[in-house]
Amino acid sequence: MTSDSLISLLIVDDHPVVRDGLRGMFESAADFTVLGEASNGAEAVELTARLDPDVVLMDLRMPGGNGVDAIKELTHRGARSRVLVLTTYDTDSDTLPAIEAGATGYLLKDAPREELFTAVRAAADGRTVLSPAVASRLVTAVRTPAAPAGEPLSAREREVLALVAKGTSNKEIARVLFISEATVKTHLTHVYGKLGVKDRAAAVAVAYDRKILG
Repeated sequence: MTSDSLISLLIVDDHPVVRDGLRGMFESAADFTVLGEASNGAEAVELTARLDPDVVLMDLRMPGGNGVDAIKELTHRGARSRVLVLTTYDTDSDTLPAIEAGATGYLLKDAPREELFTAVRAAADGRTVLSPAVASRLVTAVRTPAAPAGEPLSAREREVLALVAKGTSNKEIARVLFISEATVKTHLTHVYGKLGVKDRAAAVAVAYDRKILG
């Protein structure tokens, strides 16, 4: 984050009214600063390189360069900025490519103001941000129907996964559960194996689908 503890943002959307609304909303809060705006993916990549924001709020469907391509390019360049997708669309064809491209999280534009603020703060800390509604969209992509369900999660593994679902970092999980960060990582490795997934977002998605998380 920036040295004065403000979370810096780049807003990417092809609709000026949406950009104005988001800028006004974030600038009304004490801990955010908006560094710039972009109207398409190509501009987003260029401005991210120049402004180095903590978080890029990225729309997906834009003329002149879509969001997924921009996320791929930023990931390829090793950009420090975290990308939080903020879009109207929650279809499988939109959600999965954005996450696979390297987005830190995915929210819908109808998310409440405070949920959006919380998500941006979490993204700035490098935490996965995935609402249950969006997580459920990933299930069909991460589930392997032919594979039998693995052994059940232990009580501690469920505790760790529940905290992951809230966007909690490994370090914070370790503090809350009074265990080491290495132990948290071990629990997550076991969770991934039992659920047949490879990362945090997929683990949360499958856990909601199997009613492990409510």
